[in-house]
Parts: sequence; structure tokens; C-alpha cells
Amino acid sequence: MSTTAPPSTERPAARTRPAGKRGFGPLLLRLHFYAGIFVAPFLFVAALTGLAYVFTPQIDQIVYANELTVADTGGQVRPLSEQITAARNAHPDGTVAAIRPGEGDGTTQVDFDVPGLTGDRQHTVYVDPYTAEVKGQLTTWFSYTPVRTWLDDFHRNLQLGDVGRHYSEFAASWLAVITLGGLALWWRQRFVRPDLKARKGVRRTRSFHASTGLWLSVGLLFLSATGLTWSRYAGGNFGEALDALKAGTPSLSTEVAAGGHHGMSGGAAVFDPATVDNVVGVARANGLDGPLEVSVPADATTAWTVAQDDSTFPVRKDRIAVDAMSGTVVDRSDFADYPLLAKLSSLGVSAHMGMLFGLANQILLALLALGLLCVIVWGYRMWWQRRPRHAVAGTPPARGAWLRLPAWGIVVGVPVVFGLAWVVPLFGLPLAGFLLVDFVVGTLRARRSTIPVSPPPAGS
Repeated sequence: MSTTAPPSTERPAARTRPAGKRGFGPLLLRLHFYAGIFVAPFLFVAALTGLAYVFTPQIDQIVYANELTVADTGGQVRPLSEQITAARNAHPDGTVAAIRPGEGDGTTQVDFDVPGLTGDRQHTVYVDPYTAEVKGQLTTWFSYTPVRTWLDDFHRNLQLGDVGRHYSEFAASWLAVITLGGLALWWRQRFVRPDLKARKGVRRTRSFHASTGLWLSVGLLFLSATGLTWSRYAGGNFGEALDALKAGTPSLSTEVAAGGHHGMSGGAAVFDPATVDNVVGVARANGLDGPLEVSVPADATTAWTVAQDDSTFPVRKDRIAVDAMSGTVVDRSDFADYPLLAKLSSLGVSAHMGMLFGLANQILLALLALGLLCVIVWGYRMWWQRRPRHAVAGTPPARGAWLRLPAWGIVVGVPVVFGLAWVVPLFGLPLAGFLLVDFVVGTLRARRSTIPVSPPPAGS
């Protein structure tokens, strides 16, 4: 009589890894891996579009040299009233909204609000300040030329409007998470520079990926934080927090006594261009030097606003409200008096856009973008190199990493993650989606591993 045990009719249970030492390493590795796989394409696009945008000042000078600059700066600057009159003759439609007097070899820019232009678009006429000759006309967005506007939209929303803004906010929301996770993992091996002595393979690629990420980490965290400050959802929460803390940009009161401005007609924004000369004179007398932007009031109870328009360090961003009829300053807001968070936010945005330190700022941003592109490529290369033989892709880190967390890590970490997810929704919602999918996939695999199988036929 045979004593051989009958074959099992159940599949063996899925093997589980031993508990091992408790810590954050396995969870960080799994999170960094999956975030890198799924978020990296969005970061790649953001880096490419940002690289294109960062040199828009030089692109503008090439494409719009005739509109933006003048060849001869040896003459006497003509009165602004004469320059505005020339601009209105060249473009009689619409109403004058703002004037930026020309400085050095720059032209004077006169913005017109024109019915039919959408999305805060305006029509700008460029005038030679030394001859009052009209140099050209462009449709602009907050003084941005068409090329700069297009590249800005491409970086922010891929030319897809509000829907496209989700991509850039998603990338900025996860960039800091991926960077911090990478720094924690870097601590294990500490590649300060690429390991050129290592044989070609995962170790060598990882050394390039890790060491480059280390050197870029401060810059990447900065880009993530400053990018989120004017994003759609996280940026809105940031603005509300500044308001609650009374730490936002101070408002400027533009209310004046009724009775009409010099140069205003019937309360409408129809004015004598000579008024601008007087308003700019008041601004200069009150210490507003450098590039200026003069905003035309909408009615007779609103003051003219004159603001410094220089984002290069040291920045000049003081503002005054002027009652043109009396020549008095109604209100004033100096950058030096801004709350600290408002200053940091303003400086951070200028640096993110490559304006704060001029060309040096642009070069630094370009290096950050190129470095990030390389880190992403090396990350995908590691994934490919780690794949099992004949497999399409590499094996992900083991499941159940959260089980290895110390108890205090779960107690502290869960509220922190929930709080961060509330403030930065495009971090929280994708994270919740990933956890849900990961749970469902894990459950299905566990069930398949215990499904009974038919025994082999008798006598086989």
C-alpha cells in the first residue's frame, strides 16, 4: 500500500518577507520608486518647458528688438504726453490702461484695454521715448510679449487652460516629496560624486542618480515651494494663510475725495495725457526711481497708481497712490515695510522666474532643469537595469513596508500626511489613489495565491 501523501489541492500561500529591522527605509524606498515612476513624466515636461521659458528675456530681445529697444539714445526724452498721443493716434480703439515710461534704450509701452480681448490680454503700443515715433504694436499679457506669454502658458498649463494647470501643480506637489525621499535613501550609500570605478550597471547608474540629486536637492525644494505659492489649489491655501496671519502684500488705498481728477472727464477713464507727466513727476519727487508702471484710474474717485517695476536684486517695488488734481500722495506702500512672508514670497517668485539675479539666475535655473532631466533618465535606466531576465521592467520594492514602521512613526506620520494632503491637494489625492490601488492589487494577489487547484488525474 502506497504511503505517498496525496498531492495538495491548494496553492501554497504567498511567501512573506521576514519582519526585519523596523524603520522608515522600506517605506521610503517604495514611495520613492512609485512616485518616481508615475510622477517623473510630469516633472520631465515641467523641466523641459521651464528650460525653454527661462531665457525668454533674450528671446524677446531677438524676436521683438524693433518693438522693445531703440537704436539712438542720444536725444532728449520727449514728454510722456507726446508719446501717449502718438500711441493713441496709432491705436485709436480702446482706453489707455497703463504706461511704462522707457528707460535707457527701452521703448515706452502704452497698454490699451480693448473690447474683445480675453484672458487679461491688452494691446500694447511701443514708442521711441526720444522721438515719439511708434515702433510697433503687440497683443500682450501683463506686459509679456506674445512669445513670452506662449512659453509661460506652456510651462504652467501646456496651453490647456485651467485643466492644464493640474499638471504643473501635481509636479510641484510631488517634487519635494521625491527629493526628500531621495535624500533619505541617499544617506544609506552617500554617493557624493558618481562612482566611475563601478562596472556598468545598476550601481554605477545609481551613483549618478543619487549624487546629482544630492547636489540639486536645495534647488529642487526651492522650485517646489515657490511653484506651489501661485498654483491653483495649494497656492490658494497659501494665500488664505497669509491673509489670516496678516502677512500678505499690503493693500494700497486709492480712494480720493469726489470732485474729479485733473484730466478726467465725467468720471470716466478719459484723460489729458499731460496728467501722466504730472503723476510721474510726483512719483519721482517721492523717491520712486528706476522702471515705473503708471496705472490709469477707472473713475474720478480713484487715485492714480505708480509702482516700481524692477525685480532684479536689490528689488524696487515701492508703490504710491497719487491724486493728480492736488498732486498729493494719497497712500504709500514700500517693499521694505512688507511682512517677512510677503517679502520672501515675492523674492521667491522672482527667483523662480529667473529675474532676481539676472543672467546668473537664469543660468542656475537652466542647470537645475538639465540636472533634473538627467536624474529622471537615470532613474528610469535603473528600473530597466534591475529587471529580471526576460522581464519588461524592474521589480518594485516589497509590499507591506508600512508594517516595518515604528509605532511612533505611524502615530506622528499619519496626522502629518493628512495635514499635508489637505493643504496640498494634488499630493493628497494621488497618494490616496495609489494606496487604494495598491491595496486592491495586493488583496487580489493574496486571493489568487490561495485558490484551490484540481488534483492531477489518478495514475498520473
